Order: sequence, then C-alpha cells, then structure tokens
Amino acid sequence: MNTVDLIIFLICTGGIVIYGCSFFNKKGSADEFTSAGSNIPGWVVGMSIFSTYVSSISYLGYPGKAYAADWNPFVFSLSIPIASYFAAKYFVPFYRRQTSVSAYSFLEQRFGLWARWYASICYLLTQVARIGSIVFLLALPMNILLGWDIRMVVVVTSAAIILYSMMGGIKGVIWTEAIQGFIMIGGALACLIILLFSMPEGPAQTFRIGMEEGKFSLGSFGPSLGESTFWVCLIYGIFINLQNYGIDQNYVQRYHTAKSDKAARFSALFGGYLFIPVSAVFFLIGTALYAFYKVHPELMPATELKADYMFPFFIVNQLPQGMTGVLIASIFAAGMSTVATGITSSSTIVLTDYYSHLRPKATDKEKLRLLKVASLVIGILGTLVALALVNVDSILDAWWKLSSIFSGGMLGLFLLGYLSKRVRNVDAVIGVVCGVIIIGWISAATWLGLPESGLHEYLAIVLGTIVIFLVGFLSCHLFNRKKR
Repeated sequence: MNTVDLIIFLICTGGIVIYGCSFFNKKGSADEFTSAGSNIPGWVVGMSIFSTYVSSISYLGYPGKAYAADWNPFVFSLSIPIASYFAAKYFVPFYRRQTSVSAYSFLEQRFGLWARWYASICYLLTQVARIGSIVFLLALPMNILLGWDIRMVVVVTSAAIILYSMMGGIKGVIWTEAIQGFIMIGGALACLIILLFSMPEGPAQTFRIGMEEGKFSLGSFGPSLGESTFWVCLIYGIFINLQNYGIDQNYVQRYHTAKSDKAARFSALFGGYLFIPVSAVFFLIGTALYAFYKVHPELMPATELKADYMFPFFIVNQLPQGMTGVLIASIFAAGMSTVATGITSSSTIVLTDYYSHLRPKATDKEKLRLLKVASLVIGILGTLVALALVNVDSILDAWWKLSSIFSGGMLGLFLLGYLSKRVRNVDAVIGVVCGVIIIGWISAATWLGLPESGLHEYLAIVLGTIVIFLVGFLSCHLFNRKKR
C-alpha cells in the first residue's frame, strides 16, 4: 500500500470518526442519545438503514461466495421487498405509536416482562455476533495490504468505532452512515468497472465465462431442504428480513428518529430497495474476480487464499494508485456503519429493557452514563468475538448460521402477540419452549449426538418462528375455549 493510498484511507476513515464525534453534546440527554429528537429527514434514515444492511460481510463475504460458488445468496436480497412492504404498511405506524423506543416493550405489555427479556437477550446475542463478524472482516484488508497483525487491527478499529458511537449517539451514527453509504456505493461501482474493463476481450468476456461456469446460478430449484437451494435462501431471507424490519432494534429505533410517519415509511422502503441493486454489484464483483483470474492465472496468489481474501488481494495488487485507498476506505465505511449501529442500539436495549426496570427513578444523567458504559461493554464483547473468528473459512456462512440460532424465533413471539388478542401468557411460554427446542435440535444435533434433522441450518429461524407461533396459537384455542 503506497503513501497516496494510505493517506486517502486515513483521511476517509479518520474523517468519519471525527464527524461522528462532532455530534457530542455536553448537555445532551438520554432521549437525544437514543432517538435523536425524532427530527432526522427520511432519506437520511433510509441511507442509514441501507448502510446497516451493507456491512463488511456484504463487501467481502458476497464477492467471496460468488467467486467460490455462485449467486445463490443473492436470493436473500430478493426477499427484501416483501419485508419492506410490510414494514412501511404495518410495522412503522405500529412502532411510531409506541411510547418506548425499545422494540420489545410491546412484548412486555402483551405477555409480561419475561417475553421482553427473552427477545432482548436474543437481540443482544445476535448483535455481539454480528459486530464480531464485521470487525474481523474489516481487519482482513489491512492484514493483506500492510501485513499488520489481524488482532491488532481488530482492537484498534473497534476502539475507534466505540469512541464515536459513545460520543455521537444515534444521531451521530445515522448521519455518518448516510455519508458512508455514498462512499460504499461509489467504491463498489468503481471497482466493478475496473474489473470489467480489465478483461482482454472487454466486459462481455466476464459474462460469457460466468454463464459457461454456472456462476450466475441462483441455486437449485429442487425440493431439498437440507442444502442451500433457491427456496431455502428465499424462505430464510423472508423470515430474517421480516424479523429485521419487524422486531430488530436497529431498524425500530430508526423509525423513531424520523421526523414524521411519512418520512419513516419512506426510509423503510428506500433503505431496503436500494440494497438490492447494490448487493447485485457485490456478487458481480465476485463473478468478475473469478473471470479475471481465470484469464490471468499468472496473477493468482502464490499460496491458496480463502475466498473471502480474494477481493482484498485484487485490491492490493491490481487497482491503480489511489483506488486502493478508496476501496479499503469503502470496506471500512461498510463495516463501521453497521458496528456503530449495533453498539448504539444494543446500549439502548440495556437501558430501556434492563436498567430502567432495576432503577425506575434513575436521573437522566445516570441513564446517559449507563448508555455510554453499555456501548463500551458491547463493543468489547464484539471485539472478543472478532478475535475468535480468525480461523473461520466463510464469514457469511458463519454469520447466517449464528443469526439464525440467536434469533430464537422471536419473530414468532411478536406475531403471536400482534395478530391474536386471545393468546395468553402461558400459551406464549409453551410456544417459546417448543421453538427453542426445535432451534437447538436443527442447530446442534451433531454436537449433541442427536438424530439429524435433515434441514439446512438456515432454516432454524424459519422452523423456530413457525413453531412458536403455531404452538402458542393452538394452545390458546385448544385450552382456552370460553364456556358458554
């Protein structure tokens, strides 16, 4: 990495950190830290939602999967319009009417404190795993570029993100994410253009090789549920995105920051729909990488690299001076935005769902201090996860499996309370117990020596959600019939 690239990278990333810190307000309140005074324009919130979707998992994991295999994971993106529609029509108005910024206060109103804590624990586990996955992928390019120790990069990067998350709160995070979104899109498009026009026969050669090698395949359309088919990815995407939009604090908190209901609905649609073409760009980069190294085998690395490393390797060795710095800054922008979101949203949950119950009369100053301490702790836990992922082959696979497990089927619990007014607390408890058993069976059958479920791990969230909803609903109607 030459001096010019290093300067560009440091200016971009350092500028983001400084800009995020600039939102620090010595006289700020806990409400401002968590909801930004509900005065942010819809397009800014939409770019923030988009940036939350696009992480370094997308920036490196998607090209890595397309390079090693095909476009099967792109089916996940195709499920987003369904979730975006339901979010704009139902979820946004519902949460805007709630008095609490927490996505899980409704569950307490409906089923009691246990339901709120169950969902919030699932959320916190998911966020810690996500933060760790993303921070690890942020460290990969710098390890390849400069030979810096990957653990050192993880620690330094985490410290910078935690700093501006603690100082700027949700307002600083959202505005920096909007800027980071433009950096991400510009960097990805620039790299794709360079890749396509680096082919000896022009861009058409990339598409021809991709078609011949089956690289554009969206997966098998067969009925198997034990492998990553088109249908498995689509079903997984529908459920995980409905959960994102419907009960994920990252998204729900953003609904509260928009200046109006109309702006909040627009942000949900804009952020989701923008992700579809941008994710296609990432997959096309992976296919173009495969085609590029197929016609230029002499440029391949001397030792075999993991698929997730191939995009950084190309950035280091093939991009013109200046572009390397821009691309690395883009990857960092993608990761920093999502990590900052996870930190601020998780600290909000610690305050609203736990601390406020233990200390209902806490002063605003105490709440603000708790938010910053919680941000620090969540960031540290995510850093430890990142350090544990150093030897994982595919971060995208690891993240999808972890998110499917840690979700705990909480979408099913939310739908149970949202769609049926007759379901009792005991019905919800029975449903959750059954759902957790199913998730554990699908996810850990091999470890526990149990008979295999025959289902792909991605389907843990699908079956868990369905079981919680159906068991709770049937329990209500079978054991709670009104006497005539």
